[in-house]
Amino acid sequence: MNVHELVVDLVVRYGFQVLGAIVILGAGALVARWIGALVNAQLARRQMEPPMQQLVVRVVRIVAMLFALVVALDKLGFQIAPLVAGIGVAGLGIGIALQGVLGNIIAGMNIIFTKPFRVGEHISVAGVHGDVASIDLGSTTLVHADRSRVIIPNRKIVGEILHNFGGFRQLSLSLAVAQPGDLTILLRGVRDVVFANPRVLKDPPPAIGITQLTDVGVTMAVQPWVKVSDVGTADGELYQALAEHLRARGVGVTPPQRHEVHLVNGSRN
Repeated sequence: MNVHELVVDLVVRYGFQVLGAIVILGAGALVARWIGALVNAQLARRQMEPPMQQLVVRVVRIVAMLFALVVALDKLGFQIAPLVAGIGVAGLGIGIALQGVLGNIIAGMNIIFTKPFRVGEHISVAGVHGDVASIDLGSTTLVHADRSRVIIPNRKIVGEILHNFGGFRQLSLSLAVAQPGDLTILLRGVRDVVFANPRVLKDPPPAIGITQLTDVGVTMAVQPWVKVSDVGTADGELYQALAEHLRARGVGVTPPQRHEVHLVNGSRN
């Protein structure tokens, strides 16, 4: 038998099987894409978290493609049982090699389902703190006021003590006022200035009061609530507005002894 006859014999014997396998794989790819789009639309309608939604859609597509691959291999005459056993052993080995990655993914799913925090909230965990910028399956990204990022593997979050400050922060501004005059009028004016700032939340209301008496006047504490995204901007705006207001009343303002931002629980019932 020459080469030409051998090729013809192989084509006649296996050609239809190979063609059938290719058709099955192509149909499987189309079906997997269609099912993935259908599942994605259903999950989007239920407002599932994006990372979890993406994972579910990928798993559905992979399962559909694996089913098509098994059918195609059966069409080619492969023994399916030994192949499935081999895939199981290989999967076990891959799972052991990637246990750290899988641990992060499982922890990410736990975070997405239980929702101990959400994007935009300020949290403190594993010795770091920041505003939650994104929650992915493998890691969670925090952002600081200076735009620096902290990326935490999700397995470092699950099981740790986590402090969630919510989506609100309470500023703590300190003003040393010389010769304040009538304190009632002083406090009323400061309160009006604080409420005039659009970044300051009305509920919960700001805490404003006298914290200390000095030789030349008083020290005031101004503690308004703002959104996490407004912390840096509101801080400067309030100091400027308060200084202008007090000077317009002829009241002296001395440099504050301290200025700090308190991280207090900003959750609201």
